[in-house]
Amino acid sequence: MKAPKIKKGRKKVERLPPGTPNPVDVHVGSRVRQRRTLLGLSQEKLGDAVGLTFQQIQKYERGANRIGASRMYEFSRILDVPVSYFYEELPGELRTHEGRMSVGMRDMDQDDLEPDPMARRETLELVRAYYRITDPRVRKRLFELTKALGNSFDE
Repeated sequence: MKAPKIKKGRKKVERLPPGTPNPVDVHVGSRVRQRRTLLGLSQEKLGDAVGLTFQQIQKYERGANRIGASRMYEFSRILDVPVSYFYEELPGELRTHEGRMSVGMRDMDQDDLEPDPMARRETLELVRAYYRITDPRVRKRLFELTKALGNSFDE
């Protein structure tokens, strides 16, 4: 049986326009921000832990800079999550190259981008406050009250 012929040379792949963050980097950065905020760490403290400035952490969190594998590993250890955490909930239809990307992030209308409620500061502060309640019975009652209030608006 003959081996299949392999074409030499590279297929030209159109890249994102300059200055457009890769949607995967934006997602990973938002997960870093979400976990950092949930733990109550400032950008400065996270930066100190990995030997970076808070401005560098900001760039990672916005997706302006790509996070390398070794840095991702450091973040996972400091933020106490597996590396896979940063890729969870990554949209399956995310496109990053020609033939696999319909529009860049900056070409999308802001109305089309549904904000993730889990990435909002208000949500993260609520979760942190909830877990500061030490009595499990009180925490459970607050949880049930919140669910009941949320359901009352559905009617």
